[in-house]
Amino acid sequence: MTGTGRYLYAVTRGLDAGELDDVHGLEGAPLEVVERHGLSAVVSTVPLASYGEAALRRNLEDLDWLSTVAREHDAVVRAVAARAPIAPVRLATICFDDDAVRARLDEWGADLTAALDRVDGCSEWSVKVLAPPLDAQPAPAESGAPASGAEYLRRRRAELDHRATRTGLAAETAQLIHDDLASRSRAARMLPAQDPRLSGHTGTLGLNGA
Repeated sequence: MTGTGRYLYAVTRGLDAGELDDVHGLEGAPLEVVERHGLSAVVSTVPLASYGEAALRRNLEDLDWLSTVAREHDAVVRAVAARAPIAPVRLATICFDDDAVRARLDEWGADLTAALDRVDGCSEWSVKVLAPPLDAQPAPAESGAPASGAEYLRRRRAELDHRATRTGLAAETAQLIHDDLASRSRAARMLPAQDPRLSGHTGTLGLNGA
């Protein structure tokens, strides 16, 4: 597909477009603001050859492409959030033109206004709890080869029990951390675990919260 579209990063309000002059969107494109009924959509222009419907279906299966887009999308969201209340938009939300962006703002207007009211004056924090890889702290080794099949099975069971105990403790600790932070926050959410191929994290992700 040829031509260009408008990539939508986030919706905010009370933002002067000039405040984003030093921030760039995907592929280094300048950021722009599309206004509608007091709401401001932060957008940039992208080629439909890469961001059209068919191209997205293909590119979203490419982890290298996806991780690059996710990082650049997140950088824009963070930059806007540092300047005004923000309602982030789902990754790879594309509109054909500014009129289509305004139509989205009309469609989502009430929900977006409520979301911005809720987060005004707040900061969002991503909190992750990682336990070391299970093989980094193996069960205490027993000297010598197993004397019998029963002994081998006993040792194997002890190793599995050790791993289960560590996994359980990690999950319990992560839940306690989330509960404590949630009690101090206006809102909190536990999110699905991230693919380590995208996040780059090593170890067991016990908490992916916000």
